[in-house]
Amino acid sequence: MFLALREMRHSKARYSLIMVIMLLVSFLVLFVTGLARGLAYANISAVENMPANHFVVQGDADHAFRRSQLSDAELIAARSVVGEDKATPLAVQTSTVTSDNGDAKADITFFAVDMNGMLAPKVVQGTGISNEAGGSAVVDSQLAQSGITLGSTIVDQASGMSWKVSGFVDDSSYSHTPVVYINNLDWREMKQGARQEKADSQSVPYNVIALSASSAQADEITAKLDNVEVITQKQAISSVPGYSAEQNSLMMMIVFLFVIAGVVLAVFFYVITIQKTSQFGILKAMGTKMSYLAWSVVGQVMILSVASLAISLLLTFGMNKGLPDSMPFQLESSTIILTSVLFIGMSLLGSLISVASVAKVDALEAIGRAGA
Repeated sequence: MFLALREMRHSKARYSLIMVIMLLVSFLVLFVTGLARGLAYANISAVENMPANHFVVQGDADHAFRRSQLSDAELIAARSVVGEDKATPLAVQTSTVTSDNGDAKADITFFAVDMNGMLAPKVVQGTGISNEAGGSAVVDSQLAQSGITLGSTIVDQASGMSWKVSGFVDDSSYSHTPVVYINNLDWREMKQGARQEKADSQSVPYNVIALSASSAQADEITAKLDNVEVITQKQAISSVPGYSAEQNSLMMMIVFLFVIAGVVLAVFFYVITIQKTSQFGILKAMGTKMSYLAWSVVGQVMILSVASLAISLLLTFGMNKGLPDSMPFQLESSTIILTSVLFIGMSLLGSLISVASVAKVDALEAIGRAGA
């Protein structure tokens, strides 16, 4: 390490340039990773934050909520396995709503849920709604950006029905649209056009059944019902419209950025190593061990990688503070650690080419070249 630090102090401009390049690459990797995670969360937060770990869907629905149609028979069968409070129906419908003053128009997704069940929205502002009275809704806080406030009336353009906004929830999006929670009473009127004041959750059409169940219970429900499939929360998230295509594209970009980082670093250090062939040969002739020379090369890469990564993290967090709320960006601790480890790992992997080049240096040939 002494040799590595001494050389870096002697050639400040050369190694500063390499660190700047690594800094830019690592910053781009972190930013794209945060953007990918932010887009993912903006797409599926409503499903990801549900307390359910399994979902019952129609067998030919390809795991998609909106393609599935279930009846009361499936709900009763599911509850007989997991219990009354651990199986609740969920109805999903995308639509467009306008505000009462006509200034705001937004694409949304209706979630019709049992307001006493485990899928009931956790209100952060205002009040919740009940199963008994219609005409009220709890909406995602994203709709506040469209000018919708507590007490505003939103109108569904498809059905013409209207709701008074009684509360807001956070982090509840589905397919990049804010979720509007309504009760099953209003859902029945929307789908059938006839409000029934005493309608209960079992008489309302729905798309899926959310479960809090073990894997064994999920298998039992699958065996008990025909043309029904029980999927995990992860499978449900992957089937949200646009999620897989979006994440696969961004993941490919991230993978290529990691590869580019390793290749760029490998090329830079390989060129520097070739330029120092004579010096390495002299050191070998003096009896310097190959392990010491290898550690010198790897140590330089480690120092530059860690330093550039630390600065890029600070830049990423600083930029995140200045990003508008409308831009989805999220970097969790686990994501930062994984990205950092992969970046340093790719850098060290690239340095092995230089180590192999040093190992091939012939001391006598190098000394002769230096003497010439």
